[in-house]
Amino acid sequence: MPGQDLAERVAYLEGKVEEHSKAWDVVREELRNIHSRIDAVNNRIDSLNERINHMNDVLNERIDNLDRKFSRYFLGIFGIQITILLSIIASLLHLTSP
Repeated sequence: MPGQDLAERVAYLEGKVEEHSKAWDVVREELRNIHSRIDAVNNRIDSLNERINHMNDVLNERIDNLDRKFSRYFLGIFGIQITILLSIIASLLHLTSP
């Protein structure tokens, strides 16, 4: 009898160990799935970063072009204002001279 109890206990423990082993196999498989999903998300983030960097470069180029245009226009307007100021001064000098 005592040998039979021991055999039953060993069989019970072996069954439990097998159940735990199967459970760990499931956990490992789930971790593999999670790893693959994380890799997919990382790849998507990398792709989005590349797109954002490209858009940033394009926007910087457009801003630089606008800055050059405004600088040109500012210089043109400033030149016209100086010309008008000099014309007014010359007219005033001409009017005040005898």
